Amino acid sequence: MPLAAVMTAPHKSVEVQNLPAAVVEPGGLLLETIFSEVCGTDVHLHNGHLAGVPYPIIPGHVSVGKVIESGGAVKDVDGNTIAVGSIVTFLDVHETCNNCFYCLVAKASTRCPSRKVYGITYSANDGLLGGWSEHIYLKPKVKTLVLPASVPPERLIAAGCGLPTAIHAIERAAIQLGDIVAVQGSGPVGLNAAILALLSGAGGVIVIGDPDNRLQAARAYGVDEVISVSATTPQERVNRVRALTNGRGADVTLEATGVPAAVREGMQMTRDGGRYVIVGQYTDVGEVSINPHTEINKKHLEIRGCWGSDFSHFYRMVNVLARHGDRVGWEKMISREYSLQEMNTALSDVAAGRVVKAVVRPNRPTASRLD
Repeated sequence: MPLAAVMTAPHKSVEVQNLPAAVVEPGGLLLETIFSEVCGTDVHLHNGHLAGVPYPIIPGHVSVGKVIESGGAVKDVDGNTIAVGSIVTFLDVHETCNNCFYCLVAKASTRCPSRKVYGITYSANDGLLGGWSEHIYLKPKVKTLVLPASVPPERLIAAGCGLPTAIHAIERAAIQLGDIVAVQGSGPVGLNAAILALLSGAGGVIVIGDPDNRLQAARAYGVDEVISVSATTPQERVNRVRALTNGRGADVTLEATGVPAAVREGMQMTRDGGRYVIVGQYTDVGEVSINPHTEINKKHLEIRGCWGSDFSHFYRMVNVLARHGDRVGWEKMISREYSLQEMNTALSDVAAGRVVKAVVRPNRPTASRLD
C-alpha cells in the first residue's frame, strides 16, 4: 500500500497514511511520484481558506512522475505514446465539462462549474489523486505531457504551479517591448512573472517583496531593482517606483502577493493609462477601499483579473522550460526537498517565507538541501 501525506482537516497536522493501491482503468495511468511541490495554495488549504474542499485530501497539485502502469494505449496532446517508463507531468485541472458557457463561449475553463483539481478538490477517499503520495493515479483523459529530454524533472517542479500561473498573468498583461514592469510579490508566482517579463522584452523589471532570500533570488534572475516591503512604507514604495520611471509609474504592474492592501498600492504605482493585473488574490482574505474616480477612472487605469491557469498555459510552460531553461536556471529556485514525513515542516517554511521553492520527494525517506 503506497504512503501518502494526508491533510485531514484545516489547521490539523498532516498525517502520513497507507492508502489502497490504485486500480488502473482503461485510459488511466499510474505514476511513481518523482517530485511534487508545496506552494501557497497548500498553505491556504491548511488554513481553510478555500471553499468546497472535500477533506481529507492528498495535496500536491503540480507533480512529475514515472509511468509504472498504463491502462492501454494512451497518448499526450502531441501524439507521443505514454509508455511505461515515460517521465510525465499533467494538468491538475480535470473534468471540465466542455459544454458550459465558460468552456465554450467565454473560453475560460478555469470557471467551469464541473472543474475538479488534483490535490485540491478530490478527496483522499477517492484515491491517489494528489502529489504528496508515493503514487499518483491519473484518471482517463487527464491532460498529460511527456517531458522532453531537455526538461529534467527538477526543472519542471522548480517552475511548479508558479510558471503557468505567471504565463497566464503575462498573457493578460500584454507587455510591450520596452515597458517598465513592477511585480508585487517575490514568491514563486512573482519570481516567475519577473522572469517572463524579462523574456518578453521589458525595458525594466522592479520586484517588491520579502524576505531577503526571495529578493536575492529576484536579483539573481536579473531584475533591475528590488524593494523590501519590511524596510519601506506603502507610500515610500510608490514613490520609489515613480522615481525609477521618470515620475510616471510602471507601464504594467502585476500583483502576486495575496494581500488585499497591496492592490490599492499597486494601482497607485502604475502610470496613467497603464495596466494592472491581479493574479495573487487566489482566495478571499479580505477587502480593500478604493476611490474609483482618482485611482481608476481619472487615470484611465486598466485592471485585469487572472485566476489560475488552463492547459494552454501548462503546455507553454513546458515549451518555455525547454527553450530557456539552461539560460534561466529555474532549478536555482528550489531551496529544499522534503520527505512525506516532513510536510508539516514544509507548510510552516512556505508560510513563513523561509524557502523560495519547496519540493516534495515522496519516495525519498529524508530531506536534503539542494546546493
